[in-house]
Amino acid sequence: MTTGQHHDAAVFIGRFQPFHSGHAALLRAALDAAPLCVVVIGSAFQARTPKNPFSWQERAEMFRLALPEEQRERLRFLPVRDYYNEERWTQRVRTGVHALLALAGIENPRVTLVGHFKDATSDYLRAFPGWTLHSIDRSGPVDATGLRDAYFGCAGENLDATLAALVDQAPPSTLAMLRAWAALPQYRLLTAEWRFIQAYREAWSQVPYPPVFVTVDALVRCGAEVLLIRRGEAPGKGLYALPGGFIDPRETAWQSALRELKEETKLSLLDGSMRMALKANVVFDHPDRSQRGRTITHAFYFDLGERERPEVLAGDDAARVEWVPIERLAGLEDQFHDDHFHMLDHFLGLTDG
Repeated sequence: MTTGQHHDAAVFIGRFQPFHSGHAALLRAALDAAPLCVVVIGSAFQARTPKNPFSWQERAEMFRLALPEEQRERLRFLPVRDYYNEERWTQRVRTGVHALLALAGIENPRVTLVGHFKDATSDYLRAFPGWTLHSIDRSGPVDATGLRDAYFGCAGENLDATLAALVDQAPPSTLAMLRAWAALPQYRLLTAEWRFIQAYREAWSQVPYPPVFVTVDALVRCGAEVLLIRRGEAPGKGLYALPGGFIDPRETAWQSALRELKEETKLSLLDGSMRMALKANVVFDHPDRSQRGRTITHAFYFDLGERERPEVLAGDDAARVEWVPIERLAGLEDQFHDDHFHMLDHFLGLTDG
């Protein structure tokens, strides 16, 4: 341990979409505080979106490229999914950090958690009793959202000028990676989605209060398979999702769920049959679950039992409709729209942590 360091490891938590100068300042503080730094990369297995464009491996590479070779050896990376449940997420982070340190031969580690308080999203810093909090003042008004908006907003035109304007906000290695990444097909796809989301938010910008959208979703199980759609429109075009949509002003949540299910999959069972198949009705309301804005969904879980699969056909906003084996779902996590994988996980127990 370096003289003056009183911890075995520093923990640095974030989404790092992308890694910027503010993150670099906190990383330096973490490396000064302990011989090892565990970087916890959040939103690790989400589908690519304008909010979450880079894979966790790409973000880890941004860290490595920003450091000299000898410091890269002091990093350990822990990818963590979004659980939309603070207790589950906190436990996964804690157990994951200690497992990584045990592999490094460190038992009963003295851990310091490095970060800074900026808003309610920083409350996680208080969620790890037993770890010493090392709070750092914010180094400047660098914001990952603003970086992404500039990056996707230019749509590849005048890219060099856009990145030059960000020279004080991100390390040269990050800017170089963004330049190279813009040549990939996903950049064009996410730029189109970014424009859709910006237009969507602009359409609601003049209302007197921030809008809260109410939606419905239906998880239909038949034997060892579940009914999923591939979205035909932005946001999330091409991604897996549960059949669903916005609640109609003159319908109950139940009525809207059955209507959306029928419109998108042509599944048509009697109301009484659906009531007998209903196993659960859960509200999912995490503030960050949807890119479009604050969206609350009423999710209905139907189990049709061991019977022949009903015929289905894609309709409305669905490009495709599929009966997908439950055993395949865990491997498809990064192909789901918004938090739909996590709704499946809630009802079906797909993940361990």
